[in-house]
Amino acid sequence: MVEQPVCESAEMERLVDVYGTGMLRMCCMYLGDVHLAQDAVQDAFIKIYRAWRPIENPAAEKAWVMRITVNVCKDYLRSAWKRKVNLVEQYPELPGFEEPKDGQGRLFQEIMALKPKYKEVILLHYYQQLKVGEIAAVLGAPQSTVSIRLRRARETLKKRLEGGPNEDL
Repeated sequence: MVEQPVCESAEMERLVDVYGTGMLRMCCMYLGDVHLAQDAVQDAFIKIYRAWRPIENPAAEKAWVMRITVNVCKDYLRSAWKRKVNLVEQYPELPGFEEPKDGQGRLFQEIMALKPKYKEVILLHYYQQLKVGEIAAVLGAPQSTVSIRLRRARETLKKRLEGGPNEDL
C-alpha cells in the first residue's frame, strides 16, 4: 500500500498564509455571503489537507488550490439547503457580503449577474490573476473554451455597462 504524503502543520500554515485571503475573496464573490464563504474556505482547506501532494511549481499549486476552492463553492451552490434557505430574507439584520464602495459597485453587480460559467472565468482571471491555461486547469476545461467564455463575459459586461441591451449570459 502506497502511503500518501502528510501535509505538515508548517506546510498548512504556509498554504493558509499564501492562499487564504484569495480563497476567501473568491468564495465571497462566488457565494455572495461572507459567513458561507468562510465555511467554504474551511471546507476547501480540509479537502486540501486530505488530498495533499507536494507541488513544485507555484502556478500549478495555485491552480490546484483554486480548483478545489471553486469546486467547494459549486457544491455549496448545488446543495439542497442553499436552494431552500435564504438567510438574507429570513434574517435581514445579519451582515452579508458588502459590495465595493469605491465606485465599482455597478461592475460588481454586473459580474455577479453573469451566468456561473462566465462569472467564474472573470473572477479567476481578474481577481485571482490566473492565466487562461491556469483557469483551464482549475475548471478542467479546454483553453479554447476558457478563452471563449472570457471573451463573451467581457463583451456582455461591456454592453451592460455602456447601457446596451442586456444579453442573458
